Amino acid sequence: MKNIVFTRIDDRLIHGQVMTAWLSNTNANEIVIIDDEVAQDEFIKMVMLAAVPQGIHVEILTVDEAVQYLSGEDKGGRIIILVKNPFTINELLQKGITIKELNVGGMGLRGNRSQVYRNISASDDEKDIFKKMIEQKIVINIQVIPSDSKIDISKYL
Repeated sequence: MKNIVFTRIDDRLIHGQVMTAWLSNTNANEIVIIDDEVAQDEFIKMVMLAAVPQGIHVEILTVDEAVQYLSGEDKGGRIIILVKNPFTINELLQKGITIKELNVGGMGLRGNRSQVYRNISASDDEKDIFKKMIEQKIVINIQVIPSDSKIDISKYL
């Protein structure tokens, strides 16, 4: 399996904070965006790729493509996984991808979501997924940028 150094939920996916702070903090050299809709949208893919610094490899994949890719041989890469929501993480876990720690950096208030903590909102279904992950001993922290303190999400579910 490839070397996943950081897994983040952020509904904005790639943006300034990810590019500067998290790439530097994790020494990652690859970003894997996992989202079935984004992977099929050539325009959004082009926009995402344009936001990435030179020298950083990017894959934009569906969940099934990501499972196959991440299950491949580790060739020394340091991968950041970016997804929009916990449903995608749950699918990855169900399909055999190991995630030990999860960073929640941005889940905007919309639809049936209610505020959990500052800029983090979640629906009841998303909260249930987080609770199941915590039961599986996955550490889930809210942390927008590396210099922020980690906030244990379980206190807010």
